[in-house]
Amino acid sequence: MNNIVTPYKDQSSSKKEQVATMFNNIAPKYDFLNQLLSLGIHKGWRRKAIQLLKANNPKTMLDIATGTGDFAIEAMKLNPDKVVGVDISEGMLKFGIEKINKLGLQNKIELKLGDSENLAFSDNSFDAITVGFGVRNFENLEKGINDIYRVLRPNGMVSILEFSNPRKFPIKQIYHFYFRFVTPLIGKIFSKDNAAYTYLPESVKAFPDGEDFLNVLRMAGFKETKAIAVSFGIASIYVARK
Repeated sequence: MNNIVTPYKDQSSSKKEQVATMFNNIAPKYDFLNQLLSLGIHKGWRRKAIQLLKANNPKTMLDIATGTGDFAIEAMKLNPDKVVGVDISEGMLKFGIEKINKLGLQNKIELKLGDSENLAFSDNSFDAITVGFGVRNFENLEKGINDIYRVLRPNGMVSILEFSNPRKFPIKQIYHFYFRFVTPLIGKIFSKDNAAYTYLPESVKAFPDGEDFLNVLRMAGFKETKAIAVSFGIASIYVARK
């Protein structure tokens, strides 16, 4: 359903391979740039995405596209027994593991290398699953969502935070200017990867947000699907139940 947008113009490697390379390249500056480019707003989005799972009282949680582990760490506020984070970037995981060890959470949070579209877990393994800014990087969106559904336990919940495209004036115009011109420039200066922060707005534009993404969730079998816009529609939190 979604258009295939890749970080690099290399036809010899898949989107999955290119995304892994990109995140390996920007890993050392990833947390810094997240804070700088979002002015810290992303932290509030993450808190809300996690709190939407609170009523379900999840004890086993999976964080897909965990990156440097911020979502997994935030999930500790729900007091789960275990959180597993998976990501295709070894570079990002390295910084995430260092962060978790520094916080003394290594007995609660486990980060491991993993493919979000081919999860190495049994059916019905987790009470709740989170994805923070990761689903638009899936090579095959439908396949990834189907696998999330597979490893989620019946009645379990998913909470997915992703950028979206604001529709209202003047937020739409400001947002597109910032994403098209400011984000790539700052990303290029600090990350030393010319393509990474150009890929960001391109991938957001190509992603089927709002009702279109809710339809992807429904097609996989999810029910009680809901999209919650945050910060005037700059991002959306999608929640659904198996």
